[in-house]
Amino acid sequence: MPSTATPKERRLVRETDQERTVAELAEPVIEELGFRLVRVKISGRDGGTVQIMAERPNGEMSVDDCATISRGLSPVLDAYDPMPAAYNLEVSSPGIDRPLVRPSDFALWAGHEAKIELKEPVDGRKRFKGTIEDVAGEEVHLKIELDGKAEPVIIGLPFSLIGEAKLVVDPDGFRMDLSGSKPVH
Repeated sequence: MPSTATPKERRLVRETDQERTVAELAEPVIEELGFRLVRVKISGRDGGTVQIMAERPNGEMSVDDCATISRGLSPVLDAYDPMPAAYNLEVSSPGIDRPLVRPSDFALWAGHEAKIELKEPVDGRKRFKGTIEDVAGEEVHLKIELDGKAEPVIIGLPFSLIGEAKLVVDPDGFRMDLSGSKPVH
C-alpha cells in the first residue's frame, strides 16, 4: 500500500526503555537509507530478539530492503551496544496486521477495520474496534458498534491519546486484494 507520509512525519507511538533507546539509534540510520521506522519491539529471554519494523515512504518493503537496513544498522547497534546480552536483529515489513503509527497511516487505510488502544480511558473505555472513516485535524474518526445503539456511530479519537493501533486482519479482503478483484487503496 502506498504511503503519503514523508520520512519526517511524527510517529504517534513512542517506545519505552530499551526499545526507545534502540529506536533513537535506529531511526536516523533508517531515514538516511531512505526508509521510515514503524516500530521497535524487543522480545525473548533477556531481549534475545530486536525486531525493527520499517518501510519505504511509499509503503513498500522487499527482502533486499530488509537486508539493506540490517547491514546499515548492525554497525551502529554494535558500536552503542544498547542490549545487555547477545541478541538477534530482525528487520521486517509492517505486514497485513500492520501497526498504525502516523496520522497518514490512518488516512491511507480509511475504510479498513482497526483496533485502537488508548493511553487513558475515554468514557470509561480504552479499547476500540471499528472502521476508519477519516482523519480530521488531530483525531481519527472511527465507526464503531455501541451497545444500545441500533446503528454504528462515528467517534473521534485524539492522536495524542492513542497508545497502540493496528489494522485488523481481514482474510477475505486480503484474498480479494491478491486476486485483483478489489481495488487497492
